Amino acid sequence: RMKTLVIGGGLSGLAVADGLQASAQEFLLIDARDRFGGRMETACAGETRFDLGPAWFWPGQPRMASLVSRLGLTKFAQFATGELVYEDEHGHVRRGLGYSSMEGSWRIESGFTALTDAMEQRISPQSKMLNAHVKRLEFRKERCAAILGDGREVSSDQVVLAMPPRIAANIEFSPKLPASSYAYLRAVPTWMAGQAKVVAVYQSSFWRDSGLSGDAMSRRGPMVEIHDASPKTGGPCALFGFVGIAPQARLNKEALREAAVDQLVRLFGEDAAEPTALFVKDWATDPLTATPLDAAMAQAHPTYGLPSSLRGLQHGRLIFAGTEVAPHYGGYLEGALEAAEAALACLAKRKAA
Repeated sequence: RMKTLVIGGGLSGLAVADGLQASAQEFLLIDARDRFGGRMETACAGETRFDLGPAWFWPGQPRMASLVSRLGLTKFAQFATGELVYEDEHGHVRRGLGYSSMEGSWRIESGFTALTDAMEQRISPQSKMLNAHVKRLEFRKERCAAILGDGREVSSDQVVLAMPPRIAANIEFSPKLPASSYAYLRAVPTWMAGQAKVVAVYQSSFWRDSGLSGDAMSRRGPMVEIHDASPKTGGPCALFGFVGIAPQARLNKEALREAAVDQLVRLFGEDAAEPTALFVKDWATDPLTATPLDAAMAQAHPTYGLPSSLRGLQHGRLIFAGTEVAPHYGGYLEGALEAAEAALACLAKRKAA
């Protein structure tokens, strides 16, 4: 039986592992972090989890809908009732200029780590490993060897790299990959790697009482876009915002936190002045997500997919997964599952050959 090493335990890697387990294939899923889930991360306030990474999926994304259903999780619609708040570059705040921009999107009860936790729990303990940072991949005549940062070696027949291409480019390959492959890996922007999110937690959703949806757009910042992040029912409740200033300009987290609260007060009133918790997650400073190349924030949705330069490498023993190589839904959670599906099809073809 062929053994597959899956490197990267985010949604795509977990989906590859899930597929291999379902077909009784031998595999090992490893991740450099001390947790599985990759860019799906949550923060806890009391018993409630708030998403620090992806927060939504959408109708018309069949793989996500099917997975959520199969795992027995509860989806609910993004809160969208009420007016949007707009702040211009001078700090003038206006209401009633529109309604929720995320209306129609789905969230998951207990946050998106409920999804990755459920997937990880299905994998047997001997088939997964954390704190395993791959420094080097050697494709020898008979076997593939992954050399870890602590000197350990993991052996397999084939490797699935389920990680952002720019992170994959940091691995040392033997034999070396073609120059065109390296060039492509480095050129692909990592989805949301330049992003930072602020989540402000409150005892109640006071904005809803004022007829507001929790949505806001701002040209003054630091947050450019804000949404309601409250659970389906109960509390605590929350607002979250995407930070719009460049990674280099937001290194002072204390200043960022203060500016974010000041902005929430301008937009939503004095009730926003004292959040019970305030979480900041800057993905640009997460070395397992972002590289220095990702410091330039993407201004538009990048073009993703799996080019010919990443196919058939190391005699077909190196296969790429991860949302950045998905041809149709690249950048989305649906894309992570789409890429996993393609990787599993590739592995099945190798097994049959």
